[in-house]
Amino acid sequence: MRELPTATDGGRPSLPVATDGGRPSLPAGVERRSFDGRERLATRGPTVYGEPSDGEWRLWDAGRSKLGAMLALGMDTGLAGGESVLYLGAASGTTVSHVADFSGPTYAVEFAPRPTRDLLGVAEDRQNLFPLLKDARKPATYAHVVESNLDVLVQDVATRGQAEVALRNRQFLADDGRLLVAIKARSEDVTADPSDVFESVLGELETGYEVLETERLDRFHEDHLGIVARPR
Repeated sequence: MRELPTATDGGRPSLPVATDGGRPSLPAGVERRSFDGRERLATRGPTVYGEPSDGEWRLWDAGRSKLGAMLALGMDTGLAGGESVLYLGAASGTTVSHVADFSGPTYAVEFAPRPTRDLLGVAEDRQNLFPLLKDARKPATYAHVVESNLDVLVQDVATRGQAEVALRNRQFLADDGRLLVAIKARSEDVTADPSDVFESVLGELETGYEVLETERLDRFHEDHLGIVARPR
C-alpha cells in the first residue's frame, strides 16, 4: 500500500524541483504579495469575487481555491505561465479567473447553468477564457471545441467518479502535459475514511496517469487531496 500524506504531517512523494527561497517557483504572472500584512498569492486582473486588490494585483484566496491551495502549500504544479488549459468544474469562475490571468487559452467547463452565467461575466474581461456549459463526464460533447495537445488539465469536480472524469479527459492533454486535480473525499463516499478514498482514487487514476506528487489540502480545504500527474 502506498504511503499517503496525512492531514497533519505534510509529507508527500515528489520529484526534485527548482525552488525559489526553498519553495517551488510560481508560474509567471503569479506572485506572493502583501495583503493586510500577510504574504498571499496574487494575479493581475479585474476582481471577480470581492477579493482585495491593490489596483493591479488581486488576492488569490487559497481558502476558496483548490489550485490556489496547492500552490500556497508549495506543490510543484509544473506551471510556468502561458499554458493552454482545460479547466473542469469551473463553477462561477473563482479559480479559473486566476488561471486565465496567467495562462493562454483557457477552456472552462461547467455543468450548472446558473454559475455558467456568472462565468460568462468573468470572461467578458478575459478574452482568453472560453466558458462551456457542458458535463465534464462527457468530453465527447465538447471535443469539437477544445483543442488537443493542451498543456494543463485542471480538475475540481464535486462528484463521484473523479478519477474517471480525469481519465476520460486525458485525450486533450499533450504527452508531456500536467493533470492538476483536487479530490474531494466526501463526494466519493461520505462515510469512508478519506485516506481510504484517496488510496482508491489514486489506484484508478494510475491506470492512465503517472502520479508525481500528492498533498493533503486540509489546511485550506478539509478532506481534499491535491494531485499532480502526467499522462502515461
